[in-house]
Amino acid sequence: MAEYRKELEGQPREKILKLAQKITDRIGHKVTVEDPEYWGLAAVVTDEMAEIALHMKVRKPMRLSDFVRVTKKEEAYLEKILYEMSYVGLLEYNWENEDHEKQWVLPPFVPGSAEFVNMHPEVIEEHPEVAHFFDQMTRLPLDKVTAKVPLGGAGIGMHVIPVEKAIHAINETKDIEHISHWLKKYDGKYAASPCSCRMSRASMGEGCGDDPQDWCIGVGDMADYLVETKKGHYVTYEEVLEILQRAEDNGFVHQITNIDGENKIFAICNCNVNICNALRTSQLYNTPNMSRSAYVAKVTKQDCVACGACVEHCPAGAVKLGQKLCTTHGDIEYPKVELPDTNRWGKERWSPDYRDKNRINCYDTGTAPCKTACPAHIAVQGYLKLASRGKYKEALALIKKENPFPAVCGRICNRRCEEACTRGKIDQAIAIDEVKKFIAECDLKDEYRYIPKKIIPSNRGEFSEKIAIIGAGLAGLSCAYYLACRGYRPTVFEKNEKPGGMLRYGIPSFKLEKEVIDAEIDIMKALGVDIRCSIEIGKDKTIEQLRNEGYKAFYLATGAQKGRILPLENVQAKGVQSAVDLLGSVQKKPVSLQGACVVVGGGNVAIDASRTALRCGAAPVYMVCLEQAEEMAASSDEIREAKEEGVRIINGWGPVSLEEKEGTVASITFKQCVSVFDDSHRFAPVYNEEVLKTIDCQHVIFSVGQQSDIKAIIDQEKLSTRGPWIDADARTFQTSVSDIFTGGDCFTGPAFAIDAIAQGKQAAESLHRYVKPHASMTIGRNLREYIMLNKDEVVFTDYDHTSRQQPVHKKTTPFKESVLPFTEEQVKKETARCLGCGASIVDTNKCIGCGICTTKCEFDAIHLYRELPEASHMVKTEDKAKTILPYMVKRAVKIAFKKKS
Repeated sequence: MAEYRKELEGQPREKILKLAQKITDRIGHKVTVEDPEYWGLAAVVTDEMAEIALHMKVRKPMRLSDFVRVTKKEEAYLEKILYEMSYVGLLEYNWENEDHEKQWVLPPFVPGSAEFVNMHPEVIEEHPEVAHFFDQMTRLPLDKVTAKVPLGGAGIGMHVIPVEKAIHAINETKDIEHISHWLKKYDGKYAASPCSCRMSRASMGEGCGDDPQDWCIGVGDMADYLVETKKGHYVTYEEVLEILQRAEDNGFVHQITNIDGENKIFAICNCNVNICNALRTSQLYNTPNMSRSAYVAKVTKQDCVACGACVEHCPAGAVKLGQKLCTTHGDIEYPKVELPDTNRWGKERWSPDYRDKNRINCYDTGTAPCKTACPAHIAVQGYLKLASRGKYKEALALIKKENPFPAVCGRICNRRCEEACTRGKIDQAIAIDEVKKFIAECDLKDEYRYIPKKIIPSNRGEFSEKIAIIGAGLAGLSCAYYLACRGYRPTVFEKNEKPGGMLRYGIPSFKLEKEVIDAEIDIMKALGVDIRCSIEIGKDKTIEQLRNEGYKAFYLATGAQKGRILPLENVQAKGVQSAVDLLGSVQKKPVSLQGACVVVGGGNVAIDASRTALRCGAAPVYMVCLEQAEEMAASSDEIREAKEEGVRIINGWGPVSLEEKEGTVASITFKQCVSVFDDSHRFAPVYNEEVLKTIDCQHVIFSVGQQSDIKAIIDQEKLSTRGPWIDADARTFQTSVSDIFTGGDCFTGPAFAIDAIAQGKQAAESLHRYVKPHASMTIGRNLREYIMLNKDEVVFTDYDHTSRQQPVHKKTTPFKESVLPFTEEQVKKETARCLGCGASIVDTNKCIGCGICTTKCEFDAIHLYRELPEASHMVKTEDKAKTILPYMVKRAVKIAFKKKS
């Protein structure tokens, strides 16, 4: 921290040096001006304060009369300066004596003055060095100690206390293991204060985006101290319960102070592992004894459905996804991390990047292929299980954790989950999307709609920061949905008359009726998303104008709504258009196409255009593409349905020229395509120029790609591009302009609906972090990386032998859906076919027993067990040597024995 030492150049302040030496618990260390003990105190403590404090002993209370006696100073003077010392955080006070007389205490640095100093945001702003002071004092004294600390923490730092409802049914517990015990003990004396970790970490550029206010609950005399020194405010018992519940909703860990033995605490904290200095004491050093509770989590494998909720919320990274099917090598044995109990421990055993490592979702041996293959990593196995039990609303809620458009995706998804399904190794994959479509029907009825509870990392309600989303397609609306769930009220700007993007203007109604889109968008509006249509950003308004209106961040999700047309002669002739234009026109007004029509292209959009042309009166309709039938990009189901309707698919031809007559297209000529891809499967078509085919027609529709149409925004903001697409960081989606993020087709090029949805959710995380001052864009971010289990090694034993259910098709009007949802009976049969591949696996060596995982499980599959009762042995910090030394001896014997063995 050279920059802070520079500010203190000159004669060392001897009183500050002496005071720093008195307080530090770095054994055998001589404090110098180079140390945080010195420059941290020097930032906020005057020599006058230090002189008073030097008359004190650490953690030995003194009454006002004691200060008068040892300092020979007036009571009025002492009362004033003692308050100032308490205000800055150097001192705390209590009334723990027979006369209930106020007494002041010189606390250690941690828990103590180093964090109390960081409870005033204005102090951190004026003296940012105090944040580094706190950071260093939670590390330096522990570097050589943590591996030697027994269960219970030996009176050092903080102690995890489990979620109350996770242990309420366990017969053998201790009172001190229950939050309710401590709340009753300090009945009526609670004060909420800002989290010093959240504020100091943000000052260091490593914030987590949480609102820091009120996460720490001071109890007893500490409550009065917090209020009187303007660090907090009183709260009621009911308000404390609300804060604790909000913490659990967010996945924060409850911790209590652990330096006063079993009869006293002074605070209950609600900690985010991404910034918490107390949780770091176990996670950085891989020494869970420093903070773990008496409990460990374990999974009942047969009940687990690998939804991943426990994995994503485990602060210690102790839970990862694995599998529960037997393999040709037998059951998989999952590794456990080594502990310092029987091993020598040095820096090579530490995890300085624990905040990222703890977010690894999956074991190398893999997990359920459906969850892995889905770009949004939806808990497929989970919602199939809920649907099998008739819990359709719960199933819908589980889907919407990753996908706010289940009804849409149930109709148009490209079903990568089904392609990967393990059941396909036996007969046919589970009809996952048809089950999803059935579940999502609930969302289309007002009385059954699922509107998620907002999980806001704040105790002060919703966030006020204004965020603008440009484009109301899948990526933009998904981003808006997840921002709304986080507590924002984003504004979506859409150039078209109605929201939905390519859902509305690019997908025919016979596949996706617009009422379905409207129903799912209505839920977003109910969450507080403001959608403003007929406003084109870059033309009607600029991003700079939006900045001037107070918008703090922007998400560009304009899609690729401009169709490409090949640069052939006569492409300006009447009757020539792109597939995108045709599909969009049909959504706005009736379109009539008379005569023969040729659609150029081999993907799903070409299929949509061909089937739409038929419905608009064209006949015959040819679909001509470069690829052979087995190479076509369109899905097999789409191809089959197009053929059944009368579309004539011609494979292996590429367009050469267009002929027109009196300004209208008359024919199109193709040349034979010998091959489409080279040996590396790159697009490199080879033609036989001598073999030609001409088709007479009155309409030519090109479905040969799409492009984005936001040149105005790119030019105005000078955004970096990657070819025709906006360039951005692949993880955070941040562009070359720091407050602009992007996603969906304008970033990737034309892709699938589920890809845009997945990117929208990740962008919401980035936008949340961006608008919060000094939050890290990457630290502790869920990596969303999953590995597919090896289906070739799975041994299939007992499973349901029912065949795959098929949806019923009905005859209807041309532009109405013809595929009916599954019946409830079909859903029961289909969900019974699921093999239940995946399961969560707990490494009990890493588990710290917080119980957060149990609050996230919808399947009652993970529970806490009291296997480490000695972890509830809380001692006073003055007795830590008596606790550590016997453990050190036992540990040394174990290490020696292990080495000898």
